[in-house]
Amino acid sequence: MRNAPTSPIYIKNKEIDRVKWDRCISRSSNGLIYAYSFYLDSMSRHWDALIVNDYEWVMPLTWNRKMGISYLYQPFFTASLGIFGNDITAELVKYFLENIPVKYKYWDISLNHSNLFKLERFKFFERTNYILPLNQNFEKLTRSFSQNHARNISKATRQNLYLEKNISTRKIIEQAKLQLKEFSLITDTDLNNLNKVYKLLHAKNKAWSYGVLNAEGQLLSSCILFFSHKRIYYILAGNHPDSKSSGSSHYLISEIIREFAGQDLVFDFEGSDVKSIAKFYAGFGAREEKYPALKLNRLPALLKLFKK
Repeated sequence: MRNAPTSPIYIKNKEIDRVKWDRCISRSSNGLIYAYSFYLDSMSRHWDALIVNDYEWVMPLTWNRKMGISYLYQPFFTASLGIFGNDITAELVKYFLENIPVKYKYWDISLNHSNLFKLERFKFFERTNYILPLNQNFEKLTRSFSQNHARNISKATRQNLYLEKNISTRKIIEQAKLQLKEFSLITDTDLNNLNKVYKLLHAKNKAWSYGVLNAEGQLLSSCILFFSHKRIYYILAGNHPDSKSSGSSHYLISEIIREFAGQDLVFDFEGSDVKSIAKFYAGFGAREEKYPALKLNRLPALLKLFKK
């Protein structure tokens, strides 16, 4: 570490210097779009922070309250947070976690990939992201595609499917909504918040929407991408029920890879621990990027029973 860290200071949201905060996130070797103040403001119900050495290292604490009890949680569309800065060490991660205020009686959070260490007091469990470096030409990248993916892309090409940019985000959200609500507690408010973030980033040329359509102009597969820290975040995907037999989702990602191939960028698939989705991402030649998650339960005894 460049400087010996002072004790982390707990700062409430209204007292956070957002200029210094965002400068830290921009300059961090492990910076992620989720940690910018505007993103946290939009996607979390509440957030405060732990800060060390005048914003040299920071940790957002996204929290909510239920039955009068404050707890830490992971907001939707915020894959990982944790400690940000340079020269992250196990000691520093431990230092931050030990200084999270005791008022947070329950934690269910994901830290970023640079925070993954073995700590005696805190038992992480590993989660899996998939990333694909794009710094090779498209032909070389396609050599790592699985045979199944190659077949599906060829199928989509034979059906004259085509890629279109700047698709209505409302259409993408409507496509995604049915899939998401099958396995998550996501709300319309969460999706509307995402749409607001998209508009903010799109105005700065840091967000784009894509869709694959058939010859009749029907939207089969779609996605919203965010751009930050040399990463392309596959933040939301939508698929029409007819897309499964068309190869449109394979074609969508393949064409996006084609557009950005040869650039110093990483395509961030944002997961997944679900085997079928992980296999889909790995089929593009993506590699695993492990990151830590943590659950801690200091609830009163009776409430612990309900949380099991």
